[in-house]
Amino acid sequence: MQGIRYGFIVLSMLLCLATSAVAEVRIGIGIGLPNMSIGINLPLYPQLVPVSGYPVYYAPRLNANYFFYDGMYWVFQNDSWYASSWYNGPWWFVEPVYVPLFILRIPVRYYRQPPIYFRGWRSSAPPRWDNHWGPEWEQQRRGWDRWQRSAVPARAPLPVYQKQYSGDQYPRVEQQHDLRKQKYRYQPQEPVIREHFQQRLDQQATEPSRRERQEEPLKIKPRQQDTQRPTPPQQDSSRGTSSQPQTRGDDNIQRSAPDQKLPHQPPAIQREQQQRSQDQKQQTSDREEERENKNEERGRGRNN
Repeated sequence: MQGIRYGFIVLSMLLCLATSAVAEVRIGIGIGLPNMSIGINLPLYPQLVPVSGYPVYYAPRLNANYFFYDGMYWVFQNDSWYASSWYNGPWWFVEPVYVPLFILRIPVRYYRQPPIYFRGWRSSAPPRWDNHWGPEWEQQRRGWDRWQRSAVPARAPLPVYQKQYSGDQYPRVEQQHDLRKQKYRYQPQEPVIREHFQQRLDQQATEPSRRERQEEPLKIKPRQQDTQRPTPPQQDSSRGTSSQPQTRGDDNIQRSAPDQKLPHQPPAIQREQQQRSQDQKQQTSDREEERENKNEERGRGRNN
């Protein structure tokens, strides 16, 4: 009995961990960060065909709900919408309240992998998103399924330049932004795309430049005083003829700062040096006097 109870406890703990992990994933997805894998990997640029009467393209040869609208790629996968500026991602999650109207209005027949709850709905009509996402969503997107058919905007041009980038040549996120800016001049027309997606493209492009600016101090060339060895100061030729010997400490000071004068010595040291100099002079005078006396004595001896 205790073993069964222990098993229930362990199972409950595992369920809690799994639930928290799923919650963390959903939180991350809700933020709409790029670099998401949604199970779609396209080795080549897909064939895109216009949807009649709509400013939208769809991919008839893909086993996926894959569309192109207003300069962006759109995928409906795992009951969620994702968007990207390049045909093979990276993708980011799009909240249902921000999905563009003409994406919501795509008829059911153009979904190549429709979910189960699409069954029974008219193939020529858009999915019943109001029934699926509930009254709160319907209140925020009121009138999403009503529009003037004669006032449909023109389709955005396909970014066919992306056909030359596939496999290992598929660009990274920062390269994608630069290539798109150089080769695709189209600007999104729908406000929701301009506000919520174009801003994120700009953020993706500025992040690498911010990192480069942060690393820039490390790339600065070393200063000249760090790269060139200092020239050792030339020794003064007059130092050898000085009457007073230099101490080792004074010599170090003179080499480190050749242009600076030595500080004045204390009076006691000066008196000691003067006394020492006088003693040396007195000794020299005594020696000379003694030498003269000896010379006189030698001269007297020769005369005798």
